[in-house]
Amino acid sequence: MNRILKILIGSAFAFAATLAGAQTYPSKAVRVIVPFPPGAGVDIVTRNVSGRLGEALGQQLIVDNRAGAGGIVGAEVAAKAPPDGYTLLMGTAGMLTVVPHINSKLPYSPQRDFAPVSLVASVPSMLVVHPSLPAKSVKELIALARAKPGALNYASTGNGTLPHLAAEFFKSQAKINMVHVAYKGSAPAITDLISGQVEVFFGNILSVIPHVRSGRLRAMAVTSLKPQAVAPDVPTLASAGFPEFEAGTWFGLLAPAGTPQEIINRLHADISKVVHLPDVEKRLAGRGATTIGSTPEQFAAYIKSESAKWAKVLKDSGVRAD
Repeated sequence: MNRILKILIGSAFAFAATLAGAQTYPSKAVRVIVPFPPGAGVDIVTRNVSGRLGEALGQQLIVDNRAGAGGIVGAEVAAKAPPDGYTLLMGTAGMLTVVPHINSKLPYSPQRDFAPVSLVASVPSMLVVHPSLPAKSVKELIALARAKPGALNYASTGNGTLPHLAAEFFKSQAKINMVHVAYKGSAPAITDLISGQVEVFFGNILSVIPHVRSGRLRAMAVTSLKPQAVAPDVPTLASAGFPEFEAGTWFGLLAPAGTPQEIINRLHADISKVVHLPDVEKRLAGRGATTIGSTPEQFAAYIKSESAKWAKVLKDSGVRAD
């Protein structure tokens, strides 16, 4: 048997094994990497759908928090995982469409290294401050920042993340100066915000609304163009004098590139059903998230369009990697 024939036979067996694996998928627990700490918005969404998705797949879904570098650490782990459907990534808007434009040494490519499965949920942001801050409205916050340039610190979930860009856009629009303090996710940022180490934060509603309701944080505005049902008394930034201000985030499920299409289709079919189950929709809507469940093709197109949008914002704002 010559060498070429051996290669062809080997390839045929490998393809058959892959196809067989896809047809019996999943036969063991599936790991979903969350690239931010517990308590972050992406973690909240993942944990709210993981139980039901595990039931649909017939296997346990293990949530694996791999925080660091604005989502880069977790994304790299997922990108380098075997493309067999047993390691997935719950990606975020920032790590997929913002960070790639400001980090030339990124160890992953959103387009090259991942196969989109489904856009799971979208979440608007909320401008929150420490309750001790002598400002009860956006107008008063701007006046305070102008009176004390550089005295206020604002938190972000990492350089180049959407909370960072939202704050920078707000600074530019309001013509104020605040100091950026980057954290490795929303949970540590909120902890320092509650303790008064920083004063201002553009956090996604999922993460901050419980603390607003408890009185540990004060809500100033939401970044959606319309008021949110979970906080109907909180005005929009648009109504506070910034008509073009709209910012938020989204979370989507991805698999390593090369994952068999049969597995991608199975995952999409199940996640699209799970996110629209009444109990899942109710839990997430109660914290300000809108579930979606798009197709892999729709999600891929959305990532591409969002990447182009944020590339322009980054160019205009001048934000660079630290």
